[in-house]
Amino acid sequence: MATLAAGGAPAGLPDLQLIVFAAGLVVLAGLIAMTEAALAAVSPARAAELARDGARGARTLQAVAGDVVRHLNLLLLLRLLAELTATTLVALVAVDSFGAGWRAALVTAGAMTVVSFVVVGVAPRTIGRQHAYAVGRAVAPLVRWLGRALNPLASLLILIGNAVTPGKGFREGPFASQVELRELVDLAEQRGVVEHGERQMIHSVFALGDTIAREVMVPRTEMVWIEERKSLAQALVLFLRSGFSRIPVIGDSVDDVLGVLYLKDLIRRTQGGDPRTAQLPVSELMRPATFVPESKPVDDLLSEMQAARNHLVIVVDEYGGTGGLVTIEDILEEIVGEITDEYDVERPPVEHLADGSVRVAARLPVENLGELFDTELPTDEVETVGGLLAQSLGRVPIPGAEAEVAGLRLIAEGTTGRRNRIDTVLVSRAAPTPDGEHSAGSRDNHTRTEERQPADA
Repeated sequence: MATLAAGGAPAGLPDLQLIVFAAGLVVLAGLIAMTEAALAAVSPARAAELARDGARGARTLQAVAGDVVRHLNLLLLLRLLAELTATTLVALVAVDSFGAGWRAALVTAGAMTVVSFVVVGVAPRTIGRQHAYAVGRAVAPLVRWLGRALNPLASLLILIGNAVTPGKGFREGPFASQVELRELVDLAEQRGVVEHGERQMIHSVFALGDTIAREVMVPRTEMVWIEERKSLAQALVLFLRSGFSRIPVIGDSVDDVLGVLYLKDLIRRTQGGDPRTAQLPVSELMRPATFVPESKPVDDLLSEMQAARNHLVIVVDEYGGTGGLVTIEDILEEIVGEITDEYDVERPPVEHLADGSVRVAARLPVENLGELFDTELPTDEVETVGGLLAQSLGRVPIPGAEAEVAGLRLIAEGTTGRRNRIDTVLVSRAAPTPDGEHSAGSRDNHTRTEERQPADA
């Protein structure tokens, strides 16, 4: 190419033609990628709805969407052909300009990576997904024709790919995904067949397979537990004050869960009239605990818990420690939303009482409480009043827990929700001691075993 052409034209002209041709192929690959993204987001149900409304191209789109896997396989083949041909042409120009060596390879790889990512990978796919049905109706006739003409070639290549792949393979190719079920639910909501809340619930069921136990568990910092050496009488007090019906039993630490204590078992055992029964250790009455990894899919976990008639499992992290726990109600809340009961009432965030004390919501920011009493409170590690009380106690508070912070007395009051989280905190100025200073330290009316955990209603 270093010589002049026969008509006197410079030899660089063919290089320019190759670049133009390669650019055209990249644009073509981008259009194919846009079509792929659009068809992958189209459902036959919505396409049929558009066809009934008489939208132009909707009937052809319905036919393409009815066999979308076959057409997506063909589009993938055409896109790869366009991209690889464009890369080859650019490589020829690079070799002519820099010689056959690493410079030509580096220029080709760098240029085509950037161009393909932007022109093929990002922009057209975004347009295709954002305007799926408009793009689909526009390109459906051409895609349908290509499907009829070139489908045998695509099918042959899929057969060859399955032949060299370990396992059975996929007869129609592993390239496509369907969204028709979710689209049908959306259409049902639009027609008034299902309510908005029902639609959200159905979509939540679809999402269970993509949710793992770690995402729905109650973390160990919010668990209520009891040591194995505690007596049944102490356990009964903890049950009544916390509002839970199942509590894990631990050994040396929270990472050493030995079993689960059930309120029903405790009541049956202690109501026989023998006072010595109340002094038995909880380890004699606990049931075996069930352990699951934190990566376990929630839909599988729900099926196993139903089959085993088990309402509570302990979640173990990757290091073998206790990550938290999951109840059936935690999983159901992923579908139906937060579960509350008739005792849950909406309270104002701040309520001034006649004796000068203030009842505040547990989620009230610590800064707001400090402003109410003109007191500087620690805000480095906690943000809410409930968190401040928990930090002072060294454990999650339950009703009746009491602590003193910066001259203020905090008393945990009622709980709310199925997990019995502290709802309100009663705050007052601490009474000064005879030496003129406020009483130091913190105290509470419950034992060290009262750590927090969700109840199952």
